[in-house]
Amino acid sequence: MYNRVADSSTVKGLTRFGSTQRHDAWWAENLPFIIVFGSFLVYATWRAFENNFFWADPYLSPFYSPLIDPHHHWWPFSPALLILGGPGGFRLTCYYYRKAYYRAAFMDPPACAVSESGGRKYRGETSFPFILQNVHRYFFYIVTVVLCFLWYDTVVAFRFHGRFGIGVGTLIMLVNVILLTTYSLSCHSLRHLVGGKLDCFSCTALGPPRHTAWRGVTKLNEHHMFWAWISMISVALTDLYIRLVSAGVIRDFRLL
Repeated sequence: MYNRVADSSTVKGLTRFGSTQRHDAWWAENLPFIIVFGSFLVYATWRAFENNFFWADPYLSPFYSPLIDPHHHWWPFSPALLILGGPGGFRLTCYYYRKAYYRAAFMDPPACAVSESGGRKYRGETSFPFILQNVHRYFFYIVTVVLCFLWYDTVVAFRFHGRFGIGVGTLIMLVNVILLTTYSLSCHSLRHLVGGKLDCFSCTALGPPRHTAWRGVTKLNEHHMFWAWISMISVALTDLYIRLVSAGVIRDFRLL
């Protein structure tokens, strides 16, 4: 275990950027985030502006759900741009992602007990643009609505020409929506909402049910980083599969 350091720049001899008493490859922990999250941002941006191959009956890409004005009656751009702000904002303001990209992209600080560049005045998230991180809970509400549409899309994916069926894409969409839901349910904002803000469960209305809900969300929240990673990869792969089927590159196999 490393010594807990509130501000590594205050430790004697650790005033130069990157200075640390750690002997491990602390910088390596940022590489997976830079590579995977950076690739996801590039792919998601490309798909959002591509405005094509988002539907392969009965599959709808999660990047385009809910599908709004696909025929461009009043919106001349990609319909994905109308809805991606909600899920995108939810991830960018997520507590785990904030810690990760503060370290990997801003080097603020580069890692635990590693000195950041000098001359900075710590202001937390009290000034623009980082004060916008405080609207994370509202992005959670938006994402909850989007999840309802994604579950609806998954139910629709079980119907082929009016009959019940199961394809490979059906199972991919089902796994994806389960992972996205679990990621949302592990959110710190939900944990606070259901009971994290309470000091005494027995002193409030519906205390026992709220305590049970809080314990359940807490169990998920303990692995919030895992759900953040796997759901991000899942939504990209689901969109990629539907795009390839829609473009005729691969064929969706019916299992039932």
